[in-house]
Amino acid sequence: MTIVDFSKDEKAILVRRMQAYFADELQQQIGQFDAEFLLDFISREIGPYYYNRGLYDAQTVLNARVEDLQDSIYQLEKHTDFRK
Repeated sequence: MTIVDFSKDEKAILVRRMQAYFADELQQQIGQFDAEFLLDFISREIGPYYYNRGLYDAQTVLNARVEDLQDSIYQLEKHTDFRK
């Protein structure tokens, strides 16, 4: 898996959101450096779990669509004396 690399602007948004969370929910102030450090840690250590879950969810959706497509193709099939 490649490491997700956010742009400077994206990272700034994430850092601000993290700082807001700390202030609102934990009544703690966290500086930009600490927030960036924590964001990097979460991305590196926890991010892969979310990434993999996204892949599993995408695979489930894709499998359902393939099954629907197979059913649609089966419905088009004409009766013949041949067997599968």
